[in-house]
Amino acid sequence: MKNKRRWTFPLNTAIWMSVSLAGTAVLSGCATKQPEVKATSTGWVKNQVADAYTFGFPLVASDIARERASGRAGQPGQTPLNTFRHANALPPAGAPGWASVDTLESSAWLDVSADPVIVTLPAAPRGRYLDARAFDAWTNALYSSADTTPYPKMQLIAFVPAGWTGTLPANATRVETRTRYVWLSVRVRVNGARDVREARKLQTAMRIDTLTPAKGSAADPTPVVSGAWPANGAKQPAVPPLPSALATIAPGAQAEALDANAFFARLARSLDDNPAATDDSHAISQLADLGVKPGEPVQFKKTDAPLLDSGLADARERLETTPPNAITKNGWTWFGDGVGVYGTDYTLRAYLARRQTATSTKEGEVKPVTHVDSEGHALDGANAYTLHFEPEQLPPVRGFWTLTAYTKDGALSDAKLPRLSLSDRDRLKKNRDGSIDVIVSAKSPGRAQTANWLPAPEGQFQLTMRLYAPKPQASDGSWAPPSVERQ
Repeated sequence: MKNKRRWTFPLNTAIWMSVSLAGTAVLSGCATKQPEVKATSTGWVKNQVADAYTFGFPLVASDIARERASGRAGQPGQTPLNTFRHANALPPAGAPGWASVDTLESSAWLDVSADPVIVTLPAAPRGRYLDARAFDAWTNALYSSADTTPYPKMQLIAFVPAGWTGTLPANATRVETRTRYVWLSVRVRVNGARDVREARKLQTAMRIDTLTPAKGSAADPTPVVSGAWPANGAKQPAVPPLPSALATIAPGAQAEALDANAFFARLARSLDDNPAATDDSHAISQLADLGVKPGEPVQFKKTDAPLLDSGLADARERLETTPPNAITKNGWTWFGDGVGVYGTDYTLRAYLARRQTATSTKEGEVKPVTHVDSEGHALDGANAYTLHFEPEQLPPVRGFWTLTAYTKDGALSDAKLPRLSLSDRDRLKKNRDGSIDVIVSAKSPGRAQTANWLPAPEGQFQLTMRLYAPKPQASDGSWAPPSVERQ
């Protein structure tokens, strides 16, 4: 029996985005109807390009990530849409991208255009952390099981288009998305290479189905919401292919490497499938002034090139600057309020999308990072450092915490090290007063301190602390990691 399917809001994207954006400091200025007036108002039009780039950056990075990850079965590194791809081993030495060495990830790109997508996840065994996170195509957080419990029971999650009115299984958690594509990441904790086999048992129990087959009836090719997205097979504007030389770098870095034509062409195409929020109507209007419209080809004039290049340069510099709402203490920087639920904070959203395609909410994870010691000098494996945790001041979490040393570019050390991280499961040696000193160095500090030693890469490096399911004092900054003291 078919579900009754209809929109609960108008189909025209321009009408759907009619609510004005109020009070934003990111996309500001008076709109212009004719971009050709650049010669007499180059200052604010250049800012308009920078603002448009900042606004659209997360969607472009997300689109690149999806394109790289989803494809035909059997293609290296790719899986079809609505299909899990499981990491079945811990990352190797030298792995780039700030790889986690304490979790196995199962990820999938979901497409809700033809039918709601039903995800089934097994219950986490006693003491086994498991977190399912989902993000829309703009990198906004839609769902995180760790927000409520880091050790969940069996989960049945239904991803549906916003406004969908059909019937779901009675025990399913409904998660609405305004974007056609959703990125799902499920992380399972592992305690070293010997524990991978146990974590993989959970991976084999994970399932993705569409609603119609899940109900036991024949497949239904009718789109779940008529007119929501371009019909299957509909011709969309072409975008320049991604340079093969950039295939191994992170999606955010790939997005940043695109020129104006390639960037805005991809943005226009992606907007057709993944419309902006209602509060983004002013941003969409600014894009239209530049000639960037959902589903339409982007054709800049050759004479626009210097202005576009200047605007992109300004935006890239903006994305290199730590946003003012970051928490900075003892040389560490991390984010709490606003992460994952960005509203119109486009700068924060783009800043994090540049570094990580999707970032969880403050209830799901916080990630303090430092590159410097207590005197402001770059961390270097030639030195030895101490992190002194006062009694009862280890990272406050409902789940677990880890501390990992990466190269300055975010790669794991390529040397064979006795361990790649320290965590709450390690039997750290306490001082007489109950405090704990963690030693970070490339060379062993000796047998007496081995239990508290985190090996560091040679040369400059950075430290990343992950707090999975943190307690409020970690996400509001009332607790902070200790400063890194050079010995």
